[in-house]
Amino acid sequence: QVQLVESGGGLVQAGGSLKLTCQGSGLTFRYYVMKWFRQAPGKEREYVAGITIDGGRKNYAESVKDRFTISRDNVRRTVYLQMNSLKLEDTAVYYCKAEGMGSNTEYWGQGTQVTVSS
Repeated sequence: QVQLVESGGGLVQAGGSLKLTCQGSGLTFRYYVMKWFRQAPGKEREYVAGITIDGGRKNYAESVKDRFTISRDNVRRTVYLQMNSLKLEDTAVYYCKAEGMGSNTEYWGQGTQVTVSS
C-alpha cells in the first residue's frame, strides 16, 4: 500500500518560514518524480514545485520562485519544501505527489495545512 504523508504545516506570520516534509512508503521512491501542489479555499489546486528522480533538476511556479526550495532524500524516501518569506497568499493545503517515470502511475498525499497570518 502506497502512502505519502505530509507534515510540517502550521500557522506562521507573514515573512516567516516553514519546512514541509513528505515521506513515502510502499513505493520505490527513487523512481518517482516528486511534486508539491497547493489548494487555497475556493481555488483550484495549483502546481508549486517539482524535482527529478535524482534531484538534479528543479522547477518552480513563478509565484514561489526565489522563496521556496524543493529537495529530496531518496535514502529517507522523503521530499521537502522549504518555504521562506511566506506571504498571506501562500495560505493553502499543501500536497505532495509522486509521478512514476514512464508510466501513468501517480500518488497523492493527504495534505498539510499552511496558514500565513498578518
